Amino acid sequence: MSLETISQHRSFGGTQGFYRHDSAETGTPMRFSVFVPEGEGPFPVLWFLAGLTCTEENFTTKAGAQRVAAELELILVAPDTSPRGEGVADDPAYDFGMGAGFYVDATQAPWAPHFRMRSYIERELPAVIAAGFPADMARQSITGHSMGGHGALTIALRNPDRFRSVSAFAPIASPMRCPWGEKALAGYLGEDQAKWRDYDATALIENGARVADILVDQGEADNFIASQLKPELLETACAAAGIPLTLRRQPGYDHSYYFIASFVEDHLRWHHKRLTEAA
Repeated sequence: MSLETISQHRSFGGTQGFYRHDSAETGTPMRFSVFVPEGEGPFPVLWFLAGLTCTEENFTTKAGAQRVAAELELILVAPDTSPRGEGVADDPAYDFGMGAGFYVDATQAPWAPHFRMRSYIERELPAVIAAGFPADMARQSITGHSMGGHGALTIALRNPDRFRSVSAFAPIASPMRCPWGEKALAGYLGEDQAKWRDYDATALIENGARVADILVDQGEADNFIASQLKPELLETACAAAGIPLTLRRQPGYDHSYYFIASFVEDHLRWHHKRLTEAA
C-alpha cells in the first residue's frame, strides 16, 4: 500500500492530514482526511461521511471538530464521497455521479467499474487506516450528514459488530422513498427495488437489522426535510423495532455546515462515551 501525504497541519496539539492512495476497489486515486490527536495512541476512530457535492475537505475545514477530538483523544476520518478522475463516469446533475456516490456498490453500466463506495468504506479504507495511523480498530463509531448520514446509518446497520455507535446529521432516512435516493439507487443498482433495501436504513431495520441506539439531529428549517430526508420514517421504523432513537428537531437550523458545527461537539461526546465504555 502506497499512501501519499498531500498536506499536514498542526491543530489543537494534534495533526490534521490530507492523504491520497490508489484504491483497488474504485480503480482510482482516493483522497481522505485524518485528524490524529497528540500522543502515541492507539486512539478510537470516528468516521464522518459527507453529503452530496462534498469531498473530504468539507467536514474537515467547516465543522470545527478537531478541538473536541483532541480533548477526547479521537481519530477523525473523513473520506471523499465518490471516485473521481479521468475515465470515471459522471452526470451533469449534482445529485448523481461524481460527488454523489451514495455509499453503494454500483452494478449498472457505466457506474459499476468505479462506484464501489460501500466496499471502499467497509473494507479497503479501514485497512489503510489500520496500517497507517495509531488507530484502535476495535473501537470505531460512525456519523455523517445528509447522503453521508444515509451512508453512516446503513453501514452501521450492516456492520453492528464493527461500530460501537452511530449518529447522523439530517440523514436521508429512506432513499427508496425520496427523489434523491430513487434516482441514485435506480441508476447505480437497476430497477429491482429488492436490491435497494440493503442501502436504505429504514428498510434494513424493517428487515431485522439492529444497533444499540441512534442519535440524529435534524434542523427544522431544512429545505429538504419533507421531500428528501423524511426523519419520521426512521422514527417509525426504530419505534417498531425497539431501537432507542434520540431524534432532536432543532428549531431554525438549516441543512448547512453551520448546523453541523453547532451540534458536532454533542455527537463527538456521545460517541466518546460509547467508545470508552467496556465492551
